Amino acid sequence: MKWTSVLAIYFLIFCFSAFLLLPFGVRTHEEAGVERVPGQADSAPHKFDLPRHLGRAAILAVLLTAIYVANYVFGWITVDDLDFYN
Repeated sequence: MKWTSVLAIYFLIFCFSAFLLLPFGVRTHEEAGVERVPGQADSAPHKFDLPRHLGRAAILAVLLTAIYVANYVFGWITVDDLDFYN
């Protein structure tokens, strides 16, 4: 597999990981014990730390990409393993 393919797969997995991790580690104003802004939704986050969120997504993406590439190299799960109808 070319390194550019690995980079493209990493980017796709990174975007998916960043979206998947959005609800984790976020606290509302009520949980943080801070006053809400008038008109603010109850579920609005108190503080969103973008660098920390992207760091977590990058770590998860590295792990998932490594598993994907290892499966590609060693062939643990193939297309034939996923054919449930034959």
